[in-house]
Amino acid sequence: MNNTSLPPVIAIDGPSASGKGTLAGIVAKTLGWHQLDSGMLYRLSALAVLKKNIQPGNEAEIAKVARNLNVRFVGQQVLLDNDDVSDVLREEEVGALASRIATYPLLRQALFERQLAFRKAPGLVADGRDMGTVIFPDAKLKIFLIADVNERAQRRYKQLIEKGISANLVSLLDDLKARDERDMHRSHAPLVPAEDAIIIDSSTLSIEESVAKVLAYWSEVNA
Repeated sequence: MNNTSLPPVIAIDGPSASGKGTLAGIVAKTLGWHQLDSGMLYRLSALAVLKKNIQPGNEAEIAKVARNLNVRFVGQQVLLDNDDVSDVLREEEVGALASRIATYPLLRQALFERQLAFRKAPGLVADGRDMGTVIFPDAKLKIFLIADVNERAQRRYKQLIEKGISANLVSLLDDLKARDERDMHRSHAPLVPAEDAIIIDSSTLSIEESVAKVLAYWSEVNA
């Protein structure tokens, strides 16, 4: 169902390291729209949990932390409690905890309204795992981006090394497989394509080719 009274949304979902964040960022910039990196909110929640030494199994306390995140986005910087955490958010410890706590219904509910608030004129490109199924089910265009898990591990490895963060390719591959398993089989908002989503396999595509496909689909739905 499309709500024409609200700014349009392009939802880009997919597994970890499929390239959806990079794709969403370029599409948003090309269209002059806002962007929501929903995974960033879960990583921020995970980082806050680590900083506060909260037990990872304490769902109620973690949800409380998420509701009260003191976050600001300043250009390319992400500030948590006024500290620049842009790089630390990409560390594997943070990502692994984010994947674990993302299965908690209380946490997902705590971040629900915060994600909806990103929907502003002239439009929003939202990427994550449940953008087209839960957060923005009325998105005008829904993309489900996939890629071979070995290719995704290579991409993540390259990304971390380029940022000066140590990484192990075998560990990254095992971690991605475990995340896929958790994301696809969690009871609340599992990682599945929306019924009306267009599936794009980016395994052999450059980012430019993926962007071109999304923009072409966007032109089609507006034709």
